[in-house]
Amino acid sequence: MNLSFFDQFSSPSLLGIPLILVATLLPALLLPSPNNRWITGRLSVLQLWLINLITKQLMIPLDKKGHKWALILTSLMLFLLLTNLLGLLPYTFTPTTQLSMNLALAFPLWLATLLIGLRNQPSVSLGHLLPEGTPTPLIPALILIETTSLLIRPLALGVRLTANLTAGHLLIQLISTATTVLFSTMPAISFLTLIILFLLTILEVAVAMIQAYVFVLLLSLYLQENI
Repeated sequence: MNLSFFDQFSSPSLLGIPLILVATLLPALLLPSPNNRWITGRLSVLQLWLINLITKQLMIPLDKKGHKWALILTSLMLFLLLTNLLGLLPYTFTPTTQLSMNLALAFPLWLATLLIGLRNQPSVSLGHLLPEGTPTPLIPALILIETTSLLIRPLALGVRLTANLTAGHLLIQLISTATTVLFSTMPAISFLTLIILFLLTILEVAVAMIQAYVFVLLLSLYLQENI
């Protein structure tokens, strides 16, 4: 029984072929397609308004030099948002519950921000490793601590997203299982757990959106430190 709860996080396959690529590309079908008209309907207006809102929010902590990253950050935000929300549907697979995928998204982008800082302002970027006014005996220890905290950033990004989504999916499955088991023996308790399941689902929708925003926002803050 314990193993079955984690079966939802294993990559589905058909005839031995992993379907994680299909699950990864599915959110792209929900994005507006190119057209010879700016507005093709109410849905396109809503999509364009959402993209504009997300772009404005992500560009707030960045100066003009960081606005070159608007397309990358907005695309990543939309991808994570749609993937997290689609993963809450029944009988679906959530690619962002895989730590390997989240690290594959976090590490290259974090490394790009770090290399930009080392290329454009090496003294300032290296200066973050040693706070000003540090006592001389503490300099080696602080450099080691700051270097470790710098290198652990992509791991923290990936683990945070994976842990929050995995915990939410497990809670939903546990409570839904309890609701089904208790329905025949204790209907009143089953109804209460159903209400809890409904509220938890609303909470998980909020968590899916917040975690996508936090992931991209932290990347934008790392970028701002290096430009």
